[in-house]
Amino acid sequence: MDRQHSAPLLLTTGTKDVVPLKPFTQQGGGQALSEADIQAVVHAYPACLPIAEIDAMFSAPVPICTELNTPAGAIDNFMVTPSGLPVLVECKLWRNPEGRREVVGQILDYAKELSRWSSSDLQREVSRRLKRDGNPLLEMVRTFDPEVDEMQFNDALTANLRRGRFLLLIVGDGIGEGVEAIAEYLQVHAGLHFSLGLVELPIYVMPDGVTRLVAPRVLARTTIVTRNIVALPDGYAIEEPEDAASEPDPERGALAGEQQRFWKEFLDGLKLDDPEQPKPKPARLGCIFFSLPGRNMWLTVYRNMHHGR
Repeated sequence: MDRQHSAPLLLTTGTKDVVPLKPFTQQGGGQALSEADIQAVVHAYPACLPIAEIDAMFSAPVPICTELNTPAGAIDNFMVTPSGLPVLVECKLWRNPEGRREVVGQILDYAKELSRWSSSDLQREVSRRLKRDGNPLLEMVRTFDPEVDEMQFNDALTANLRRGRFLLLIVGDGIGEGVEAIAEYLQVHAGLHFSLGLVELPIYVMPDGVTRLVAPRVLARTTIVTRNIVALPDGYAIEEPEDAASEPDPERGALAGEQQRFWKEFLDGLKLDDPEQPKPKPARLGCIFFSLPGRNMWLTVYRNMHHGR
């Protein structure tokens, strides 16, 4: 049975009145919630995000700016903790089934671009976005924690960027049909070096018509996968043992490349009925795997080498 949530009810003390709260999208005058509205709420009230339930290490981030420019596009909300951990938020209205899956790849692209940056790169882009001289990034962090040391913060921020230690949050307005299929798509990418969370952030209107009630819910999250990094002193290197079996095989390499070209052509022309179903990447093998919603379930597609189909 699909999970559903009813609108919250306001109980007034001293009376028996029960007032159901209307979602912001049903506000009078036909005003509808926009992605910009979600951005504004997240930026003004970052505490409304249930970050501690996803990864407590990223708790209490400082909101820096919205629409932070990167080579992959603009990040809806950028935040950073006083310890130098970046938080990226992508806001989405769950009306377009294609967009639900695309937003996952979008925020992963942002993280990939930021992993090439240093703290100086980030400070420069924040200054451009806010149109402020100096180091507004550090200044805003110190507004929340005056004891932050500039050198330690910059070193930690650069290290976290380079190591890919991010919290990526996809924040939507409310449950819609098929939205939770994103959880399965996230699991396909669970090997990434980021913490990811899918958060539902429905916004309701209080009886006074001005005050808002936010009821955040965590729909999906992934576990952290830590990379093992070996640091070597200058002048030292790791030598691989000589192994004749590890010598590259030109014929095998050519076959793998031909397999990958075949699967790319196959996937480019493949039309799926379910827009939520993710396509696999072209493999260098004789088969590819489609993930299915059930746990430990997948569909294997083999290539008939003799007939080329």
